Amino acid sequence: MNSTYESKIVRITKRAEDVFNTLSKFDNFTPMAQGRVENWQADNDTCSFSLQGMTAGLRIIEREEFKTIKITGNDQVPMDFCLWIQLKEVAPYDTRMKITAKAELNMMMKMLLGKKLENGVNSLADGIASAFNSI
Repeated sequence: MNSTYESKIVRITKRAEDVFNTLSKFDNFTPMAQGRVENWQADNDTCSFSLQGMTAGLRIIEREEFKTIKITGNDQVPMDFCLWIQLKEVAPYDTRMKITAKAELNMMMKMLLGKKLENGVNSLADGIASAFNSI
């Protein structure tokens, strides 16, 4: 069963180009990942890491310059999912961002994880906006 979770729309006080250029390359996350996850490795398109003893990885599968970044899991992630980061610059230094997650979940997994995924995309959107708005 395909389930969709959308974050609220958040405001970032940066140009869409700057936000896109940072978020569209996993190696830009290296300074933030240090100390938060173990075994962090990244290049522009892929990253892998360990968290609570579990190894996972992500890869960027599509970029639409200054508008969309599409991310999925690698072979180590136990479920099929896609994560879209959508950007829209409504005025100079006023970019709106929304995160959409689509995951293939059976009914049991949806009951167990549904609310956590919903809260997770909102927390992720808030965290990204907060990080950009504080610099």
